[in-house]
Amino acid sequence: MNVDYPFHFDSRGRTAETTDDDHIRDMIEQVLFTSPGERVNRPTFGSGLMQLVFAPNSDELAAATQLLVQGALQQWLGHLIQVQAVEVRSEDASLLVTVRYVVTRTQEQRVTEFRREVAP
Repeated sequence: MNVDYPFHFDSRGRTAETTDDDHIRDMIEQVLFTSPGERVNRPTFGSGLMQLVFAPNSDELAAATQLLVQGALQQWLGHLIQVQAVEVRSEDASLLVTVRYVVTRTQEQRVTEFRREVAP
């Protein structure tokens, strides 16, 4: 059983469950948008991506962000996925992150895009 993220109840009033593929996607989202220090018992969990949103745009920052995110995904989910590529873009008031990965268990390739609104 995989608990769906964000936590909610299903139509029967029970904890909502999800598929293995969706659970992996949910875990990627949590790593991407959790800041280190945000979780009490895992102070290094997360990628720090949201803190870089307000830094001045440059090629160097884009490269550093990509490496930071890819490293966090490998550290926390390396036993479940093989990260092939990470692309981070800023569009208007949104941060777009595209992750290309292979699910280790099935060897299926996946491409998932995440969008997060950035508060001004």
